Amino acid sequence: MARMRNNYVRDKLRRREPSIGAFLGLESPNVAELFGHHGFEWLLIETEHNGLDAAEVETMVRAIETTEAIPLVRVPSHDQVPIQRALDIGALGVKVPMIRTADEAQEIVAFTRYPGAGVRSWGPMRATGYTAHESDYFQRVNENILVSLILETVEAVENLEEICSVPGIDAISLGPADLGAALGYDPLVRTHPDIEAVAGKMVEIGKKTGVAMGISARTQADIQMRLDQGFLMINYGADYALLAALASEGVETFRNVTSAD
Repeated sequence: MARMRNNYVRDKLRRREPSIGAFLGLESPNVAELFGHHGFEWLLIETEHNGLDAAEVETMVRAIETTEAIPLVRVPSHDQVPIQRALDIGALGVKVPMIRTADEAQEIVAFTRYPGAGVRSWGPMRATGYTAHESDYFQRVNENILVSLILETVEAVENLEEICSVPGIDAISLGPADLGAALGYDPLVRTHPDIEAVAGKMVEIGKKTGVAMGISARTQADIQMRLDQGFLMINYGADYALLAALASEGVETFRNVTSAD
């Protein structure tokens, strides 16, 4: 691995400029590489809900590094080890689920920073080019890692402004399924007036605190709407959802045409 790449996505978000990325759930380095070559600025590797181990995540990070995209990892929890492990193998940011309080947010930031800004343990073998670029990495990493949280608990909604006031929190993304469930709704129903009210609150607090707010957009019209609302970190779906939608569309078109004949 060469010297540490500049995390231009973090820079863009801190300048209040929008960025588009995608979610990688299929455990495929080939899909990761394909998406990177097609212009996504960041790619988020899922590790909370699938069977990826650290070695497989490393392979996907390596694939993303062949492109201009910035590799991010959705870690399974806000514990220290999975956060620092994702960074040690070369990710330039983490997205952390089930956040609830500002104290948790502060801990998460500390896990991504080396002393004295944080408590991250030293040992980034791959991230430093296997010690070849240790000095460069150590000097730059604390201000080059994107720290993002997922808003999916009632407590986090209530504590949102306090969470956003924690130094080092760069972005917060809406998790509509789990948030909907926490509010008492079917998690398969991703759009609801109460969830949209939270989305509006996110944008308002984001503008006030400087934290970039993120949300998923399933269509081109969704992208435009969410950008107009003030969201900055746009997730254009998951790899499996994009593939499934295209497959279903083709099959449906075929069946409609052949049944008409």
